[in-house]
Amino acid sequence: MGSITVHTRLGQLRGESGNGYHVWKGIPYAQPPVGELRFHAPQPLKAWEGVRAATRFGPICPQPMPSADSMTGNLVEPPEQSEDCLYLNVWTPASEAPVEGRPVMVWIHGGAFVTGSGIIPLYDGARMAQKSDVVVVTMNYRLGPLGFLHLTPRGDGLTSNTGLLDQIAALEWIRDHIAAFGGNPNEVTVFGESSGAMSIAALLAMPAAKGLFQRAILQSGASQVLPSSQAEQVAAMYLQQLGVDQHPERLFTLPTDALMLAMAKTHEVLRPGMAMIYQPVVDGVTLPDVPLSAIAQGSAKQVSVLIGTNLHEGDYFIRKESHLMDKTTASHALEMMTGMPDFSELTEPFPVTIEGQAQMLTDLIFWLPALALAVAQSAYAPVWMYRFDWTFQGHPTFRKAVHGAEIAFVFDNLELLDKLGLDIQPSMRTLAHDMQQAWVTFARTGKPVLPEREWPTYDREERATAIFHQDITVEHDPQGDKRRQLTGQMNI
Repeated sequence: MGSITVHTRLGQLRGESGNGYHVWKGIPYAQPPVGELRFHAPQPLKAWEGVRAATRFGPICPQPMPSADSMTGNLVEPPEQSEDCLYLNVWTPASEAPVEGRPVMVWIHGGAFVTGSGIIPLYDGARMAQKSDVVVVTMNYRLGPLGFLHLTPRGDGLTSNTGLLDQIAALEWIRDHIAAFGGNPNEVTVFGESSGAMSIAALLAMPAAKGLFQRAILQSGASQVLPSSQAEQVAAMYLQQLGVDQHPERLFTLPTDALMLAMAKTHEVLRPGMAMIYQPVVDGVTLPDVPLSAIAQGSAKQVSVLIGTNLHEGDYFIRKESHLMDKTTASHALEMMTGMPDFSELTEPFPVTIEGQAQMLTDLIFWLPALALAVAQSAYAPVWMYRFDWTFQGHPTFRKAVHGAEIAFVFDNLELLDKLGLDIQPSMRTLAHDMQQAWVTFARTGKPVLPEREWPTYDREERATAIFHQDITVEHDPQGDKRRQLTGQMNI
């Protein structure tokens, strides 16, 4: 590939050019959050002199690595991990940008707030940028205790939700610098999956994120927080395992390995099961309120939203008998995962079987929160709802429309599913094209477009939902009887 250099306000960046697109990898967007900056809000980057190479991905944030055969497993050597991980990547078409700039699509990766990065091959933005004439950005943000330990109550500049603050810092960098790459800073769409979508729900409620994006796409994730009392218990246990509860000054000098070991020990002691002990928390400073409550009060009035789930989300997590939980454990896990109290009544209809608990996760962790956010935001801005139903009969994973299955279609990176034993069919390529075009037209115009049919906005009366399968249809209030049974008197 050739090279391409851009001039930003902070300095020059040399990227790579070829095959119809440009790419800049490993662009720093904040100071390295190391030493005295550990567990603090990200700090603005300082300018540099000369030309900085942006041809290699930056290190990913410290994390346990996924298995190589997972959808997000890397196809190359395991990447370098470092606390110095606040980097982003930019893909643009090779053609000259229009005067007003191109729409910008900013991907926030998932991984339960403890794994993931912006360099995963599944998230490669080259094809989306080249085929759809947009600027694509992926980012890293701090994970696990480094990104989501509840430390605001301890003062001294220690901060909760640092991972979310990293995302805001990346969006601020985009606001200030993306024009140099041909992007329009006033036409920014954030899109993300799982904890990436949950992050976006939090951003919709965070004052510091206001105005940094105009549209949002939430794939398989919605409003979710860890109750502050439980977050404080996690923080206390983590600091105890780290051995700094009586010596807080050591918090900034211990090696990264010690931080990761304390994370593993905390998990062993708390035994949270499927519950996520590192996730956004309402600290009253960075995140003033539960995202759903803030959204219902108009915190994101000007933001159009596209939101949806997959038909069999839970089948990705509950696959064998050892994954089963008794009713009490399941209720407790759901309470920790969502920040909502007393799930016992909601879990009662689901049998303690693989099928029953997989359906429970699908309905209670993904589907109902998506409906609730859609209803709340639809009072202020246009909202569109989708459901991803695509399956591949006989495949051990994709015989169901599991969590994460839609990502390869959105990015049109289907060839990466080869390693999971999938033969890519023409119908799959058509679906990938149509999904990507729906996402991109939403980013470009504020309204997603389907081939040969209208996609109405979502409201409490009609509940129009696009169903992405071998064919694309639009249904009104799909599974309405189940929705009414599960929501009861809830206002969704």
